[in-house]
Amino acid sequence: MEIRHLKTFMKVAHLLNFNQAAKALNCSQSTVSAQIKLLEEELDVLLFDRLGKKIALTDAGSKLIRYGRKMIDIEKETFSEIAGNGEPVGDISIRAPQSVGTYLIPEVLEIFRRSYPGAGFNIETCSIVSLKDELRSGIVDLAFLLADQAAVKEFQTEVLRIEPLVLIAVPGHSLTLKNEIRIQDLNGETIILPKHDCGYKMVFEKMLEEQNIKTASKMEFNSVEAVKRCVMKGIGISIIPRLSVRDEIKAGNLAVLPLTDETLETCVLMIWHKNKWLSPILTEFMDCARKTIPLI
Repeated sequence: MEIRHLKTFMKVAHLLNFNQAAKALNCSQSTVSAQIKLLEEELDVLLFDRLGKKIALTDAGSKLIRYGRKMIDIEKETFSEIAGNGEPVGDISIRAPQSVGTYLIPEVLEIFRRSYPGAGFNIETCSIVSLKDELRSGIVDLAFLLADQAAVKEFQTEVLRIEPLVLIAVPGHSLTLKNEIRIQDLNGETIILPKHDCGYKMVFEKMLEEQNIKTASKMEFNSVEAVKRCVMKGIGISIIPRLSVRDEIKAGNLAVLPLTDETLETCVLMIWHKNKWLSPILTEFMDCARKTIPLI
């Protein structure tokens, strides 16, 4: 079994699209199809069900993901130990919500690359729904979440810091005139939320539902920056990690609403699969994150 065919399979299994996998691997779709076919012939199984223009993993394909992750990890370990000349080498695939990826990860990278300038990184925004499969498949080495917990038994989870959440509005908003804000004061307000900034969004929505808060409307954006700009335009209010709006609050472009009947905070979690081999370069990066993120 050729490792390059296995890597192609893992990419197709992640994207569930031959054309997208070919673009990601910088090769033709026919090359991807041929490599998958060779792998299926060698194993004498179908790895994907072809459903018109769509594909889905078969049971055999799902099993191969688990073994594929182990084989690719062994390859990384071999190169690290034999070709690395004693210095940790390799690439790291990371998933992180926008707030973490924008305001925390760059600080970690700045420090980390002083010691390991040759390390490569693939850092993408996480979706809490797809993250579980990505970690299980081994496509993602490490993830960060803004959530109170990630209760999945196959994962190792470590709390790096407690991050305050703030309820924000444009200065001059009617709620900024109050000395205290309670959940009921949010009745009739437009709530603007980041779509993929992970667990705290769901907790806040549940809080509003439990308190029977009737908002005027709700808006969701893929971009944290878009959320901030809408709030600054007076379109609505939002809840967001303080680290994402420190500069705007300091500059007076956003105001913090003093919500008194709820403690608003979330955890910055570092997550990895408990069965994953932690390469030397990944271990060094995780140690750097442990030391750096609590201090930012």
